[in-house]
Amino acid sequence: MSTVTVTEFIEAGDVDVWRLLTDLSARAGWLSAVGAVEVLTTGPFAAGTAWRETRLRPGGGEQSEEFLVVEAVAPHRLVLSSPGAGVDYRITWTLRTVERRRRGCTAVTVEQEAVPTARYGRVLALILGGLAARAVEGALRRDLADLALAVAPASSAEAA
Repeated sequence: MSTVTVTEFIEAGDVDVWRLLTDLSARAGWLSAVGAVEVLTTGPFAAGTAWRETRLRPGGGEQSEEFLVVEAVAPHRLVLSSPGAGVDYRITWTLRTVERRRRGCTAVTVEQEAVPTARYGRVLALILGGLAARAVEGALRRDLADLALAVAPASSAEAA
Protein backbone atom coordinates (compact mmCIF):
# COMPACT_ATOMS: atom_id res chain seq x y z
CA MET A 1 0.00 0.00 0.00
CA SER A 2 1.23 3.50 -0.78
CA THR A 3 -0.09 6.76 0.62
CA VAL A 4 0.36 10.30 -0.64
CA THR A 5 -0.76 13.26 1.48
CA VAL A 6 -0.92 16.92 0.45
CA THR A 7 -2.21 19.98 2.35
CA GLU A 8 -3.13 23.42 1.01
CA PHE A 9 -4.32 26.49 2.92
CA ILE A 10 -7.30 27.99 1.12
CA GLU A 11 -8.40 31.57 1.85
CA ALA A 12 -12.08 30.67 2.23
CA GLY A 13 -14.35 29.23 4.87
CA ASP A 14 -14.79 25.47 5.17
CA VAL A 15 -18.48 25.70 4.18
CA ASP A 16 -17.57 27.45 0.90
CA VAL A 17 -14.81 24.94 0.18
CA TRP A 18 -17.12 22.01 0.99
CA ARG A 19 -19.92 23.41 -1.19
CA LEU A 20 -17.66 23.60 -4.25
CA LEU A 21 -15.90 20.30 -3.53
CA THR A 22 -19.22 18.42 -3.42
CA ASP A 23 -21.00 20.21 -6.28
CA LEU A 24 -20.64 17.56 -8.99
CA SER A 25 -22.39 19.70 -11.62
CA ALA A 26 -19.61 22.32 -11.28
CA ARG A 27 -16.67 19.90 -10.94
CA ALA A 28 -15.53 19.88 -14.57
CA GLY A 29 -15.66 23.68 -14.58
CA TRP A 30 -13.09 24.22 -11.83
CA LEU A 31 -10.85 21.16 -12.05
CA SER A 32 -8.42 21.88 -14.89
CA ALA A 33 -7.60 18.19 -15.43
CA VAL A 34 -11.26 17.10 -15.67
CA GLY A 35 -13.00 17.17 -19.03
CA ALA A 36 -16.36 15.69 -18.01
CA VAL A 37 -18.32 14.42 -15.02
CA GLU A 38 -21.22 11.98 -15.27
CA VAL A 39 -23.28 11.55 -12.09
CA LEU A 40 -24.29 7.88 -11.75
CA THR A 41 -26.74 8.21 -8.84
CA THR A 42 -29.68 10.44 -7.98
CA GLY A 43 -30.39 12.46 -4.87
CA PRO A 44 -28.32 14.77 -2.70
CA PHE A 45 -24.56 14.41 -2.27
CA ALA A 46 -24.05 11.86 0.52
CA ALA A 47 -22.62 8.42 1.24
CA GLY A 48 -23.54 6.28 -1.78
CA THR A 49 -23.25 9.07 -4.35
CA ALA A 50 -21.28 7.88 -7.40
CA TRP A 51 -19.88 9.58 -10.48
CA ARG A 52 -17.55 8.98 -13.42
CA GLU A 53 -14.87 11.57 -14.07
CA THR A 54 -12.91 11.85 -17.31
CA ARG A 55 -9.45 13.28 -16.68
CA LEU A 56 -7.12 14.64 -19.29
CA ARG A 57 -3.67 13.05 -19.14
CA PRO A 58 -0.64 15.35 -19.13
CA GLY A 59 0.84 13.63 -22.21
CA GLY A 60 -2.50 13.60 -24.05
CA GLY A 61 -5.46 11.27 -24.04
CA GLU A 62 -8.13 10.68 -21.44
CA GLN A 63 -8.75 8.35 -18.53
CA SER A 64 -12.11 7.74 -16.86
CA GLU A 65 -12.40 6.91 -13.17
CA GLU A 66 -15.43 6.13 -11.06
CA PHE A 67 -15.79 7.50 -7.53
CA LEU A 68 -18.09 6.43 -4.72
CA VAL A 69 -18.72 8.51 -1.61
CA VAL A 70 -17.99 6.28 1.39
CA GLU A 71 -18.39 9.00 4.03
CA ALA A 72 -19.50 12.64 3.88
CA VAL A 73 -19.43 14.70 7.07
CA ALA A 74 -20.10 18.30 5.98
CA PRO A 75 -18.02 20.44 6.03
CA HIS A 76 -15.13 18.48 7.50
CA ARG A 77 -14.52 15.05 5.98
CA LEU A 78 -15.11 13.36 2.65
CA VAL A 79 -13.99 9.80 1.93
CA LEU A 80 -14.12 8.40 -1.60
CA SER A 81 -13.28 5.04 -3.09
CA SER A 82 -12.24 4.40 -6.67
CA PRO A 83 -11.52 1.00 -8.18
CA GLY A 84 -8.51 0.83 -10.47
CA ALA A 85 -6.82 -1.78 -12.59
CA GLY A 86 -5.15 -4.00 -10.00
CA VAL A 87 -5.33 -1.25 -7.37
CA ASP A 88 -8.15 0.25 -5.32
CA TYR A 89 -7.91 3.85 -4.20
CA ARG A 90 -9.23 5.56 -1.08
CA ILE A 91 -9.18 9.34 -1.13
CA THR A 92 -9.81 11.26 2.09
CA TRP A 93 -10.44 15.01 2.07
CA THR A 94 -10.19 16.74 5.46
CA LEU A 95 -11.18 20.39 5.92
CA ARG A 96 -10.08 22.23 9.05
CA THR A 97 -10.65 25.90 9.86
CA VAL A 98 -7.47 27.74 10.86
CA GLU A 99 -6.53 31.34 11.57
CA ARG A 100 -3.96 32.63 9.13
CA ARG A 101 -2.79 36.20 8.83
CA ARG A 102 -5.62 37.23 11.15
CA ARG A 103 -8.15 35.79 8.71
CA GLY A 104 -9.97 32.53 8.71
CA CYS A 105 -9.02 30.02 6.10
CA THR A 106 -9.35 26.30 5.55
CA ALA A 107 -6.56 23.78 5.69
CA VAL A 108 -7.52 21.15 3.12
CA THR A 109 -5.66 17.85 3.31
CA VAL A 110 -6.06 15.17 0.67
CA GLU A 111 -4.74 11.69 1.36
CA GLN A 112 -4.77 9.04 -1.36
CA GLU A 113 -4.12 5.44 -0.43
CA ALA A 114 -3.46 2.86 -3.13
CA VAL A 115 -4.12 -0.75 -2.15
CA PRO A 116 -3.04 -3.40 -4.68
CA THR A 117 -5.82 -5.92 -5.34
CA ALA A 118 -4.04 -8.10 -7.86
CA ARG A 119 -0.57 -9.60 -8.02
CA TYR A 120 0.50 -7.38 -10.92
CA GLY A 121 -0.66 -4.35 -8.91
CA ARG A 122 1.81 -5.26 -6.16
CA VAL A 123 4.60 -5.78 -8.69
CA LEU A 124 3.90 -2.44 -10.37
CA ALA A 125 3.83 -0.73 -6.98
CA LEU A 126 7.31 -2.06 -6.24
CA ILE A 127 8.70 -1.08 -9.63
CA LEU A 128 6.96 2.28 -10.11
CA GLY A 129 6.21 3.23 -6.50
CA GLY A 130 8.26 6.44 -6.26
CA LEU A 131 7.40 7.62 -9.76
CA ALA A 132 3.69 6.95 -9.23
CA ALA A 133 3.73 8.71 -5.85
CA ARG A 134 5.29 11.82 -7.42
CA ALA A 135 2.69 11.80 -10.21
CA VAL A 136 -0.15 11.44 -7.68
CA GLU A 137 1.30 14.22 -5.52
CA GLY A 138 1.48 16.51 -8.54
CA ALA A 139 -2.13 15.74 -9.48
CA LEU A 140 -3.36 16.32 -5.92
CA ARG A 141 -1.47 19.63 -5.70
CA ARG A 142 -2.99 20.75 -9.01
CA ASP A 143 -6.51 19.80 -7.84
CA LEU A 144 -6.01 21.73 -4.58
CA ALA A 145 -4.68 24.78 -6.45
CA ASP A 146 -7.73 24.63 -8.76
CA LEU A 147 -10.04 24.38 -5.73
CA ALA A 148 -8.36 27.38 -4.06
CA LEU A 149 -8.63 29.45 -7.23
CA ALA A 150 -12.27 28.51 -7.84
CA VAL A 151 -13.52 29.13 -4.30
CA ALA A 152 -11.70 32.47 -3.85
CA PRO A 153 -14.13 34.56 -5.96
CA ALA A 154 -17.14 33.09 -4.13
CA SER A 155 -15.75 33.79 -0.67
CA SER A 156 -14.52 37.31 -1.69
CA ALA A 157 -17.96 38.24 -3.02
CA GLU A 158 -19.65 37.10 0.19
CA ALA A 159 -17.21 39.10 2.31
CA ALA A 160 -17.93 42.32 0.36
